[in-house]
Amino acid sequence: MQVAVWRVYLSRVYRLAVSRLALASLEAVGWLAWLVAFTEPVRIAVPSKGRLREPALSLLARAGFSVSMGSDRFLMAPTSTPWVHLVFVRPEDVPWIVATGAADLGVTGLDYAIESGAGVEPCLRLGFGRARLSVAAPGEAGYRGVEDLDGARVATKYVRIASEFFASRGVRVEIVPIHGAAEVMPRLGAADAIVDVVSTGTTLRVHGLVELETVMESEAVMMARRCSQLRQEAGDALASVEAALNAARYRMVMMNVPEDRLGSVLAVLPSMAAPAVTRLHGTGMWEVITAVPVEDLARVIAEARRRGAKDVAVMEVERLYP
Repeated sequence: MQVAVWRVYLSRVYRLAVSRLALASLEAVGWLAWLVAFTEPVRIAVPSKGRLREPALSLLARAGFSVSMGSDRFLMAPTSTPWVHLVFVRPEDVPWIVATGAADLGVTGLDYAIESGAGVEPCLRLGFGRARLSVAAPGEAGYRGVEDLDGARVATKYVRIASEFFASRGVRVEIVPIHGAAEVMPRLGAADAIVDVVSTGTTLRVHGLVELETVMESEAVMMARRCSQLRQEAGDALASVEAALNAARYRMVMMNVPEDRLGSVLAVLPSMAAPAVTRLHGTGMWEVITAVPVEDLARVIAEARRRGAKDVAVMEVERLYP
């Protein structure tokens, strides 16, 4: 009797040990997959502060690379896609982080990319952070153009861009490198003019400055050392960001169309290649699905309904891969 009891007990212990071992093996495989993904993750450098940070994080989230709450306290954070990490650095440091290979991709202003001289390439224009780099001077100084600044002192943190700009115009200036607010420098007597980023011009007006000339237009870009030579995983990440940008420009439109009106409706519908058309069982109707540019949406829907389309539904697109 005792032998039988021990056999049952040992059998249960054996089954428990096997199940625990199996579970441990599965967990090991899971962790191994994560470790493999993290061995060489795609790193995307993003601004740790400033006006580009939040729009950049929002775009990356739409591309599938969102970060958890509290990640702003870290210099590097994994995303919802395990093989993609974000690296948080100063906006002006992003080009160098990318150029050295510490990050595969980076998001910052085109002005910072050019000023760095790091030799990085803009792969995508991201559509936010638009501004202009301008020459500005006190209104009471009476400068009518940049040629009047010959011999003047110009304060800027864009030393490379400003130097090349004035040299190209044949205007001799003394560049005063700064790292803080440029607008106050003429009032302090530290400079006669400035070269700085202008969005609305409000800050210039508050400090009594007027724009003399635009040096360049800037916006946020996603950059790489060589856009055409990205490793496969980084290229996939770039494609997802581009797909998120594409999605913002389109809406998916679904409609039901009577068979005798189908040709007329299809004639006014835009599409990526061609609208998807499916016969609805037992109704004499067709379901039509197509992607419509946002700017054409109201006109296309109105015309399609005039031609017989019914039950029109409009949906946002999360990502649109060409």
